[in-house]
Amino acid sequence: MEDGLVRSISLGLSQRGVRDHNERLLLSLIQRHGAMPASDLAKRAGLSPPTVSTILKRLEAEGLVERGDPVRGKVGKPSVPMGLAADGAFSFGLKIGRRSAELALIDLRGVLRHERHLTYREPVADDIFTFVDTAIFEITEALSDAQKHRICGLGVAAAFELWNWSENASHARTEFLAWRGVDLRRDLQARTGLPVSLLNDATAACQAEHTYGRGKEFRDYAYFFIGAYIGGGIVLDNAVYEGRQGNAGALGSLRSIGPNGESMQLIEMASIRQLEKRLNEVDLDPRQLWSDPNSWLDLSRYVDPWLGQTAQELAKASLSTCSVIDFEAILIDGAFPSDIRQELVERVRRYVVTQDTRGLIPPRIEAGSIGRKARAIGAATRPISAQFML
Repeated sequence: MEDGLVRSISLGLSQRGVRDHNERLLLSLIQRHGAMPASDLAKRAGLSPPTVSTILKRLEAEGLVERGDPVRGKVGKPSVPMGLAADGAFSFGLKIGRRSAELALIDLRGVLRHERHLTYREPVADDIFTFVDTAIFEITEALSDAQKHRICGLGVAAAFELWNWSENASHARTEFLAWRGVDLRRDLQARTGLPVSLLNDATAACQAEHTYGRGKEFRDYAYFFIGAYIGGGIVLDNAVYEGRQGNAGALGSLRSIGPNGESMQLIEMASIRQLEKRLNEVDLDPRQLWSDPNSWLDLSRYVDPWLGQTAQELAKASLSTCSVIDFEAILIDGAFPSDIRQELVERVRRYVVTQDTRGLIPPRIEAGSIGRKARAIGAATRPISAQFML
């Protein structure tokens, strides 16, 4: 595919510069609380009604907000809620995982419009770049010209230090070490012509949950996402906290005790990788866990013990996390079916009750709501947030 075919989608929307603070404030309030009339927006924003009215007219003219159906009250004129315009902006999100890559396109409301998948045994940079080229081309070809002009960027969710993913020495010397020379932001920006932003994969999942899922219900919480390897995120004061180097919430690195009393990381005790290993031992193909959601039920003989161990480890990790910051809740999600997620959450709740909680305020243990697509959706959220939100 020629670079120009992909690069042609980069247009004016991504180059408008920094938006007015008050514009961002109103868009952020609508994103978080839903459509509302100008009078309610003025109260929440602490701005005068005339100022809000002027800003909304400008945003409506730009196609970023739209009028809803009038709501008739008891007295006076009917109020008109202003909501985000679905076609106001679009953003790509790329998740690079240990077992698969996923490219998603979301709109300004966070609705998933298109997606493409690639599965593999090990992630190879050239294969992933080819996948991105093809997927972006196919998706943009399905959009109208007006929609193409409103693509504002590409967010990329990947684990830090990709070259450390290998599980055996031979791969560490070949495919995985090749990632050391890859600059994802530079290379993808050159291939697509879009502004590219990078974030940790589990942080991206946390961002999706906080923006579009149950995270809206809580002010401060820790978030666990269980993929091939477990990771996490932290929300403080209604905002995802990324830390000085973007690696805050690296909850997979929490210390745990192995079966023989040895010191291990949570990532080695509570990841889907442990279930994959067990399936390999009994000559069952672990790839079905990623390609067929029903396989989790069919493999219940192996899934159930894994759930038990993972729940115990998450219960201990949750309390350890709350010993640093008294989070009101722990949210748990992962790359598995919703029934498995709910069962895991129920077991974690039961195990938390049996733990020594002296000196702690036990958090609520709650299920996330986005699921296996959280990392790609969270990555796609970043360009929209960077350009339009606070």
